[in-house]
Amino acid sequence: MAPIKRALISVTDKTGVAEFAKALHELGVEIISTGGTARVIREAGVPVVDVSEVTGFPEMLDGRVKTLHPKIHGGILAIRSNPEHMRQLEEQGIKPIDLVVVNLYAFEKTVASGASLEDAIENIDIGGPTLLRASAKNFRDVTVVVDPADYELVLKEMRENNGETTLKTRFELARKVFETTSKYDTAIANYLKTIDPSSLA
Repeated sequence: MAPIKRALISVTDKTGVAEFAKALHELGVEIISTGGTARVIREAGVPVVDVSEVTGFPEMLDGRVKTLHPKIHGGILAIRSNPEHMRQLEEQGIKPIDLVVVNLYAFEKTVASGASLEDAIENIDIGGPTLLRASAKNFRDVTVVVDPADYELVLKEMRENNGETTLKTRFELARKVFETTSKYDTAIANYLKTIDPSSLA
């Protein structure tokens, strides 16, 4: 893996994200972000590129569509050792994304609060799991972080390895992603089982 040069950060749990972004910036990493996460990072004095600047599209549909775009997912999913993949990125003006930092809408917390079905539905994250799964699938080339507890590990490896993370760590972080998204989908499915379809208007 080449050194991490470009990161996408979009988190619900903003614990430590400003400090993490600042450390990444000091390591020469360009940061792309969305909405509230971008605001928190900017307030910490760290330069941020809005996702809408990358995609050429504004956030749409009350935030339902932000990162679902080839200029994001192409940059994540391209296999760096595949010349054809890299040729296509260049042809389409897509830059690789080497680090993805995402955690998910708090669905279980929302449901536990006694929220309505409509509110629960709006807290089903779409873009987050998609980003996470794409990044985890391409773990040989992309570092993915779903848990703020792993920020220090990633920074430590980058500092020790000229901006790179180890394959072992990328694999373990990818496995953690699939464990997380699996539990997330199970929580959604279990909640929907409690809804009587005949009660739907």
